[in-house]
Amino acid sequence: MIQLEHISKIYPPDVRGLRDVNMHIRPGEFVSIVGQSGAGKTTIARLLIAEERPTRGKISIGGWEITNISRRDIPYLRRQIGVVFQDFKLLPKKTVYENVAFALEVATVASSRIREIVPQVLKIVGLDEKGKRFPQQLSGGEQQRVVIARSLVHRPKVLIADEPTGNLDTISMREIIDLLEKINSFGTTVVLVTHNREVVNALRRRVITLSDGRVVSDQAEGKYLLPT
Repeated sequence: MIQLEHISKIYPPDVRGLRDVNMHIRPGEFVSIVGQSGAGKTTIARLLIAEERPTRGKISIGGWEITNISRRDIPYLRRQIGVVFQDFKLLPKKTVYENVAFALEVATVASSRIREIVPQVLKIVGLDEKGKRFPQQLSGGEQQRVVIARSLVHRPKVLIADEPTGNLDTISMREIIDLLEKINSFGTTVVLVTHNREVVNALRRRVITLSDGRVVSDQAEGKYLLPT
C-alpha cells in the first residue's frame, strides 16, 4: 500500500529531515509513526500527500509512484488519501454540514451525491445531529471529528492523521483514537503521526520510531519507548 524506498529529504542549506528511510505499510494496517520533535515524522506525512518532494528515493502508494507526481495529478492523489492535522482549519462561517460538503463541492461532485454522502460521514463520526451547528459551537473533540468527516468524503484508501489529538483533553483524545480505530476496521489504512506516548501504548498496534531522520525501531505490537 505505502512504500518508501531509501528516502532522504534535505532542506536548504543542509538540514537533513530524513536519512535513507525505508518503510512498507500494508493495506488495512494501523501504524503509528513516533519520535521526538524534529525526528522527521511530519516530513513523512507531507511527502505522502505530495506537499514535499524527496531529495532522494522513491515513494509509492497503492502501486502509484508519486515521487515526481505532476501538479495536475496531486488533487487525484489527495482524494485517495484522507488527511487530519492538529489544526482544524474549519471554515468558521459555514456549518458542520457545509464544511464537509465543501470538500465535495471543490471536486465538482453533483449536489445529489453530496446530499447522500455528507449525512453518511457525519453519522460515522457521531455528528449526524449537529450538522447545522457552526465550528465555534462545538468542543475541540467535535471540531476534530468534523475534520475527520471531511477527510472521509472521497472514501480514501489511506487516512493520515498528524498529531490529531494535540489540542485535545484526555477524554476527547480517547474518542478520536477510538474513531480512527473504527475507520481502520472498515479497511482503511491508518497512519498516525504522533509524539503522544499514552496514545501509542494504549493502541498496541505497529509502531515505527524515528530519531534524527532515521527509522530506529519497527515493532509489530510496539510501544513508544523514547522520552517525549
